[in-house]
Amino acid sequence: MIPLAPALVHAQEQETPGQETASAPDTLVTMLSLGAGLLAVIAIIFGCAWIVRRMSGMTGGNTRAIKVVSVMPMGTRERIALIEVGGKQILIGVTPSAIRTLHVFDEPVVSAGEPVSSDFARKLQGMIGKSWGSGSSSKEGS
Repeated sequence: MIPLAPALVHAQEQETPGQETASAPDTLVTMLSLGAGLLAVIAIIFGCAWIVRRMSGMTGGNTRAIKVVSVMPMGTRERIALIEVGGKQILIGVTPSAIRTLHVFDEPVVSAGEPVSSDFARKLQGMIGKSWGSGSSSKEGS
């Protein structure tokens, strides 16, 4: 029966030439449905972006209440930031897992509009030295 198998395959190929013409409309329908699906996904993405933009205005994005005065990187993912809230300046430590208050200044150390002076840098270095002791000297060089 094995010698007959190639003959059967050849006979089936000759009997089904009409299927090639019947698959062309199927291919067109498939391509049109894929194109319509792609357009629908793109429309959903743009719709979501529009909704996010509209919703961000509702959250009360008042940037005048909190100002970032200065940021100093302490490592690859750690930084110290000086923020101003309600007339007070707060020194915070920011890590990937937490934000901690390091010191609250009663008087503004630096104005948010002016560049950071060396006086502020000295005060900040003094705060770092008091907070973390001698361990901070190894990070100063990097």
